[in-house]
Amino acid sequence: MTETRSHEFQAGAAPGGKIYYVDSVAGDDASSGRTTQRPWRSLERLNQVTFQAGDMIRFRRGREFAGMFTPRGSGSPGRPITIDAYGTGPKPVIDGGGATAAIMLSNVEGWQVRDLDVRNEGPPPVPGEQRAGIYVLLEDFGVGRHYVISNVDVHDVNGPDSRSPIPSGGIVFVAGGTARPTGFDGVTVENNTVEHADRLGIALMSHWTRRDRYPDGTGSAYVPSKNVVIRRNRVKDVGGDGIMIYNGVRALVEHNVVDGFAGRSAEFNSGVYGFNSDNSLFRHNEICNGQRNGMALDIETADNGTVYEYNFSHHNNGGFLLTCNDAGAIANNNVIRYNISHDDRDGDGSVPLGVITVACGIATNLRIHNNTIYAPNAARVINNLGETAAEVSSNIFIGRSAGSTITDPHGTYSGNVYHNVTLRRAVDANAVEADPLLAIQDGQTDADVHWFQLREGSAALKGGDPTLEHNGRDYFGNAVSGTSPNIGAYQGPGVTP
Repeated sequence: MTETRSHEFQAGAAPGGKIYYVDSVAGDDASSGRTTQRPWRSLERLNQVTFQAGDMIRFRRGREFAGMFTPRGSGSPGRPITIDAYGTGPKPVIDGGGATAAIMLSNVEGWQVRDLDVRNEGPPPVPGEQRAGIYVLLEDFGVGRHYVISNVDVHDVNGPDSRSPIPSGGIVFVAGGTARPTGFDGVTVENNTVEHADRLGIALMSHWTRRDRYPDGTGSAYVPSKNVVIRRNRVKDVGGDGIMIYNGVRALVEHNVVDGFAGRSAEFNSGVYGFNSDNSLFRHNEICNGQRNGMALDIETADNGTVYEYNFSHHNNGGFLLTCNDAGAIANNNVIRYNISHDDRDGDGSVPLGVITVACGIATNLRIHNNTIYAPNAARVINNLGETAAEVSSNIFIGRSAGSTITDPHGTYSGNVYHNVTLRRAVDANAVEADPLLAIQDGQTDADVHWFQLREGSAALKGGDPTLEHNGRDYFGNAVSGTSPNIGAYQGPGVTP
């Protein structure tokens, strides 16, 4: 899979571009705004300007700016318009005070936002209201290009429990409208924090989802989200979903931490996932502390060619993985491999979830292999509530000491390790029913991926299937043997306790 690249920041205003300075204490909206000695004072003054490609807007560090920043004008990939900070001290604060957004980029493109502190807390929201930290909205725009958000802290956004059609959350992109097909090409969201936001953490959504693979999708056409990179962000304490992408094509979501999600939403929510997306890669993410029925990963409606690899999921109440394709949609050729699940559970009891739940319409060619699932507090390790026939191979499944179940009348199982899991051998003719001897010890509940290495003498060592696909390495960076791989996510030699 080709890795998408992030966009580089301009070091300053592009040639011919102007720099504007803003200082909420020492500034004056009647001044030129063009030097640090004569800055403007308010967001209202900035909102009167139509910025040009190559311009730069710089906020004074240590200052707070109240209101909604709604800049006008567009840059280009080679000459973006940049928002950042100057001076010394804490990041400048943009406080929306409960507005639709603290920063709203509406029907513009070619923008870079960095080095800000953004909040948008207001009165308790009412149904149908919208509230976001940073909101990028395109309506009947066509394809918008080049958006970068980096090193921004977004927090305290008390939006309603709404994902669609009016989403609220920390950093939200929406391709909307009804007349002109609209989407994004070139979105990089990296090195940000999103904390205490409702309902979404980081989201790229679209109203243009209808295609042959999703005939019941919204809008009259399908517009892909291209060149999307979401990396090295920390999302903490969000009411619903952590990171989500609609219509992603070869999107890259990596090295993010989603810690605490699904705590304030009545719907099902996931930590990291794509929707109606093709050939997207989700890797090296840590997803933890999902509340209620919050699950870490999700193969969603009309996902095709999705790969989840090298992710660390732990302490999620709704489990490690959900597959849920809408009836009539096509979800094909999705792979979940070389991930680690530590003490993920099987839901709050409102629905009979498993650590892995297969539900909704049929997903074809779904492959789940070389994962390590350690579930000492889950009654159900796998529960198939639908008709999808997943291929489940070379995984390690460890249940609770009293015994956990796998209920799956449709899947095909081969060469998995089962410990404290009830399974009829006829389901997996090559089953290994033994303690796999993980490095984790009884009573260890904190999260440490190194506990999921295999000890010397493990029956999982060199017992895997060499025909299963891989990227050459395991979660820990060990090479995957082409002749005698291990079962599970760890592919190194046996370790000494």
